[in-house]
Amino acid sequence: MQRIGFVIFPAFQVMGFTAITAFEIANLVAGEPFYEITLLSENGGPIRSSAGFNVETEAFSDRSFDTLFIGAGSELHPASPTLTAYIRGAMTSLQRIAAPCLGAFSLAEAGLLDGRRVSTHWQYAAELQARFPTLKVEQDRIYIIDGPIWTSAGMTATIDLALAMVEHDLGVEVARSVARKLVVYHRRAGGQSQYSALLELDPKSDRIQNALHYAKAHLRNELSVEELAEVARLSPRQFSRAFRAETGQSPAKAIEHLRVEAARELIGDGRHAMDEIANETGFADRERMRRAFLRVLGQPPQTIRRHARAAAQASA
Repeated sequence: MQRIGFVIFPAFQVMGFTAITAFEIANLVAGEPFYEITLLSENGGPIRSSAGFNVETEAFSDRSFDTLFIGAGSELHPASPTLTAYIRGAMTSLQRIAAPCLGAFSLAEAGLLDGRRVSTHWQYAAELQARFPTLKVEQDRIYIIDGPIWTSAGMTATIDLALAMVEHDLGVEVARSVARKLVVYHRRAGGQSQYSALLELDPKSDRIQNALHYAKAHLRNELSVEELAEVARLSPRQFSRAFRAETGQSPAKAIEHLRVEAARELIGDGRHAMDEIANETGFADRERMRRAFLRVLGQPPQTIRRHARAAAQASA
């Protein structure tokens, strides 16, 4: 049995409970109570969430756990001395400690992340790195496993982190079954971007949105301005002007970002050769794909693949 302590505090973000749901479903799939969840807080008793309802907790004690989750809130607040002391003391008996989203700050304040690779919500990654310069903050990662330390990006990435733990503990088939029941991806690569190219572009008109969704579904096409303009039912000149006005980018740059995003997902999956990925995502050849990755991500496809393999091995 895996005993999991889940630390919460006033105004904790309830989205973090998605990890608990993943473990609950894993128990159902496994046919036995493999995971035992205990909600913890400094003083125990009812703790009010950011959504306004209370949950009952046990007070910190010397009770041992296999895994400790540090919850996070919607806003960044310093960890209390009591929480910091509890984290340090718990590490002596834990198999692993997880800090989704802003929880990474609590681990950093406890001195557990020095020299380690970590992830956190993209909006706070620069602040985490500035406050704790010995850390190696990788702000574009869904989750990172560095030894016994598991950190992840925004709140929904808690699901990815929990599924990775389920796969580590109970095997890939159980994790896949849990993901299907939750209607989520079984495994977004740990190296996958926190960002979505389509969400970043955020076009306002239906015409530009339709053109972008068409492009994402037809990346193997040339996707010239003329082709996209036809989908948008505009002249090429009107389309280029409207596209830049709504997205702040040229069509060519936006398409490159969509291709890089799609290629990165395939690279993280680990089942496709680089030449196949380049062809499937419209780059035509590996060198063209490599140059695009350097422009958009600042690192080549081979580095993305190494990171994805390292994350898979760490969770195996």
